[in-house]
Amino acid sequence: MEKTMFDETQQRLAKLALEDGTVFTGQAFGASGTTFGEVVFNTSMTGYQEILTDPSYCGQIVTMTYPEIGNYGVNEEDIESIRPHLAGFIVRNPSPVASNFRSSGSLDQYLIKHNIIGISNIDTRKLVRRIRDRGAMRGVISTEDLDDTSLVEKARQSESLVGTDLVRRVLPDQPVDWCENLSRWWDIKGPVDRPSSSADEIHLVALDYGMKRNIARHLYNLGCRVTILPGTATADEVLAEQPDGIFLSNGPGDPEPLTYAIQTIQALLGKAPIFGICLGHQLFAQACGATTFKLKFGHRGANHPVLNEETGRVEITSQNHGFAVADEGLPEDLVVTHRNLNDNTIAGLRHTRLPAFSVQYHPEASAGPHDSQYLFKIFMAMVDSQPV
Repeated sequence: MEKTMFDETQQRLAKLALEDGTVFTGQAFGASGTTFGEVVFNTSMTGYQEILTDPSYCGQIVTMTYPEIGNYGVNEEDIESIRPHLAGFIVRNPSPVASNFRSSGSLDQYLIKHNIIGISNIDTRKLVRRIRDRGAMRGVISTEDLDDTSLVEKARQSESLVGTDLVRRVLPDQPVDWCENLSRWWDIKGPVDRPSSSADEIHLVALDYGMKRNIARHLYNLGCRVTILPGTATADEVLAEQPDGIFLSNGPGDPEPLTYAIQTIQALLGKAPIFGICLGHQLFAQACGATTFKLKFGHRGANHPVLNEETGRVEITSQNHGFAVADEGLPEDLVVTHRNLNDNTIAGLRHTRLPAFSVQYHPEASAGPHDSQYLFKIFMAMVDSQPV
């Protein structure tokens, strides 16, 4: 097998400092420099490339709890956006080889290419315990400044996610007509065929707040025409597309400062069926009068159990969020459809009078289990049921 990581003579020192004064010394991989972000952890065992390229991680330094990362390299098929958006990457043991028939390069090479700074060979279990005890914290990774006192002060002075509009940092530049189907690897039983379209095919408009590509693939795979608009689009701009259904995407950070998105959703409620995922779920809830709050350390991973309260079934889900919808003061127009079984927070909502619903997790997965992809069919049935 070809060696793709640096050898021991090329290893560089790096440090991670948290705002509470904790400092970890390890080895750098990926790019060199200094980077700031909220330090969080993800419990997935695989899917690191999808995590790297998920725009929802903008402004965050991601710690992988699984110790061995990078063994199957990277490829061009599994990316969820045009480039990585996270602020930094932390792993215990980056693999010295990339061994997979689909691999086109190593994780280290990929991070260097996209100027993502990483640190390895630190005690990630100790770091995760620290975050679980004290909550997600601001942090800094540096290969340049190796002074503990200086780094801790820089972490304390860095930007907080709370109250910051991170969506504007990951928005698409212009509208896109999506025409890419699900990957041939999506179903082990064979290629996923898109239903043949007709002249009067259903038109879905997706508001992109930092949308993963696999969401758009699922919408397109339903046989629909899919138009993606930047999340800053107004209600008039959305309605000008004459949508049969409206999708609200995932995205990074705090939903509360996104007043432009909340106002747009309020104006769209009742005009067409609406389906929201993750940040889209939180924005939908706020548009209906609910409030959101910051979780202590968030939900990030591909193994989170969710109870569907309407069917009694448990779904294993892929999740990535640091905020949640509050139970307190939930409007009468909203009913809870799903609950996170780890902490009983709201994981799904449905409007009682209008064709609109949302979930706090990722039914499109990539990476993750496929338990919840039925939600796309529910959305399609809701769109089909509307009068012409």
